[in-house]
Amino acid sequence: MHTRRLLAALTAITLLASLLMSGPVSAAKPAVQSISDADLGAKFTTVGGAQVLPTDRTVTHWFGSTLDAHDGVTYGYNMVGANPSTCSGSACGVTFETDITPLIVNIAGLTFDGNSVLNATLASPVFALNDYASTPFATNDAATLTRGAGGALSAGQAGLALQLQDATQRIQFDKGGSSPYHVRLHPNTLPSYTINVPNGQGFLLQSGRGVVFAAVNASWWASQIKNLTNQADPTHLPIYLSHDVLLFDPVGCCIIGFHGAATKNTKSNGNPKVQTFVWATYLSAGIYARPNGGVAWNIQDIHPLSHEVAEWADDPFVNNTVEPWLTPTAPQYGCTDILETGDPVVGIGIAKGNNTFFQGPNPNGSQSADGYYHPEDEVFLPWFMRSAPNLISEATQAASANIGRYTLMGDLNPAPGFRAPATGC
Repeated sequence: MHTRRLLAALTAITLLASLLMSGPVSAAKPAVQSISDADLGAKFTTVGGAQVLPTDRTVTHWFGSTLDAHDGVTYGYNMVGANPSTCSGSACGVTFETDITPLIVNIAGLTFDGNSVLNATLASPVFALNDYASTPFATNDAATLTRGAGGALSAGQAGLALQLQDATQRIQFDKGGSSPYHVRLHPNTLPSYTINVPNGQGFLLQSGRGVVFAAVNASWWASQIKNLTNQADPTHLPIYLSHDVLLFDPVGCCIIGFHGAATKNTKSNGNPKVQTFVWATYLSAGIYARPNGGVAWNIQDIHPLSHEVAEWADDPFVNNTVEPWLTPTAPQYGCTDILETGDPVVGIGIAKGNNTFFQGPNPNGSQSADGYYHPEDEVFLPWFMRSAPNLISEATQAASANIGRYTLMGDLNPAPGFRAPATGC
């Protein structure tokens, strides 16, 4: 099997159409149809976008710009937190109130309850503290996405207890040791919200390892999430958390997370409300990950959430554009000019933190869970800006011609395209 197809947005339209036209599903015995691994893609998207005007009614952010020497264009961008180049002292550390809403999703006679993975999410590296000096395992092949040995990750953060995104931003901007620069998330659990998926907007699928999951129409789902943001605080980050709810769009299955932004329709008097938000699904191990560290081993548990939080941090208003890039590690995105830090490295990642939730065997008896959480690797700003050498980010684990790393994993990322800046389309 051509394993690269795992991450492509492959055409499953015939399957999806037949399921949608199959009529009402019996609540007593839900109808479930299997989906092949070849048709089970893993992708992410964005929703909306907002022009950023001078406002304090949104998340704390800063504006920067970088000259791309390759095309001679200076690109501007907004990122969350304090400006790492100009901040000083305690002002460099920013904590974001993060409002988590578990989603209870009823579809085709089954319930997928986000409350069931709430504790697992709170205990994950997204919110819990870990040392990022090393990782026990990492993706060892960019084509097969299989598990290999880990190793040194960050000398600059060694001995520090950090959240995942805090560590990522500190490594991206080479703020190690005693630096006061931080991007922290403070989780607040909100009441759960129930979404009833009507006939015609979703159905049930089963992976090759026997895991049953929900497949929901992407545009319909996005409208539900956007409606929820009407009640959100624009100075907070709302996270809408689901369990094993995946989305399909006109080119196939499946979208496993998105982030977005929108300007709220209120009288602003020059100080508009700009709402950012994240939806991500917590993945049971056996949906994507093959047994025993096999293909797609890292696409489980918080892989989608780590992706979306990182992209929110570096592109909160979904309007940061760069010189178009293309990479063989993410053919599903084609040639794109969006500064989305997770898209080039979907499926590539590390193991971090002890995961005690849902670690049993898959329904077919195979074992994909391995006792860890699975954060995704993230691409850094200098990769998009064609910076060589990279004097912005923390140095690679081993000395290199370009000095700084282009992704969180540095030398541990197995794809040659992340040892150097992005290439054009």
